[in-house]
Amino acid sequence: MKPVGFPDIVADLRARMPGLRGRLSANEPLAPLTWFRVGGPAQAFFQPADEDDLACFLAAAPRDMDITVIGLGSNLIVRDGGVRGVVIRLGGKAFADIEVDEGGRLRVGAAAPDMFVARRAAEMGLDGLAFLRGIPGAIGGALRMNAGAHGGEIKDVLIAAHGVTRAGARIVLSNADMGFSYRHSQAPPDVVFTRAVFQTRPGDRNAILAEMERITAAREASQPIREKTGGSTFKNPPGEKAWRLIDRAGCRGLAMGDAQVSEMHCNFLINRGQARASDIEGLGEEVRRRVRETCGVDLQWEIKRIGVAD
Repeated sequence: MKPVGFPDIVADLRARMPGLRGRLSANEPLAPLTWFRVGGPAQAFFQPADEDDLACFLAAAPRDMDITVIGLGSNLIVRDGGVRGVVIRLGGKAFADIEVDEGGRLRVGAAAPDMFVARRAAEMGLDGLAFLRGIPGAIGGALRMNAGAHGGEIKDVLIAAHGVTRAGARIVLSNADMGFSYRHSQAPPDVVFTRAVFQTRPGDRNAILAEMERITAAREASQPIREKTGGSTFKNPPGEKAWRLIDRAGCRGLAMGDAQVSEMHCNFLINRGQARASDIEGLGEEVRRRVRETCGVDLQWEIKRIGVAD
């Protein structure tokens, strides 16, 4: 396989923003940051030190430069050719803190893993966020796609989402501003979410923890969570289940290279070891084709796919 790399743009970026405090690197491998463990590098990779650092970077970056934001990589395919421009990934205490206000409002950094937020709320006897235990990834991605599981969705609990625009301006979006629908929001695509405020309600700590254990057991029994996977691959069509359509089309266990439709839950694709991003995405497209021909339904990707083909 030919080496993958982009021209180095980091020196120019550093010259534009000498006060930058975060980590900025060239041709950073992205595969280790995704659950599928596939894909090429980021042309430039930036981890801001805090929200001020992020705002500084976005304000100074060239207007025509591509900027892509990733989280924990759980719902993501990075294509084999990598990602042009800048990939931003929030991390560290500045973006992962969890605090509770009076009235049961939970303020959560966008890089906080969903399951950690669910656990912290439960330990404080705050109910309403247990469903996050069943969602891989971090809060930023959950905001962007109105993540949901086990009867709960982000739209049910969000008060406000804080972020920084492409121009470096801070913005606060209300629940209504987000324009939530099934696995989707209408939030401006250029906003980098930095924090969310959730409304909780008083609850019994032991009862909430027990519900989270139930969710965990249900996931382990029905989903290949110990495999290299990206979570649910396709959105459920109205009135249907994606896995049922995939099964009906005869795709359970279907393989392409080292990519395979999970035998355990056929709305999950897995990397059996040496799959490339093209294998996984190609398998997904083959599944879509067979479901379209067999069931007359056009499945829509739930997994985000970014970058360029090799």
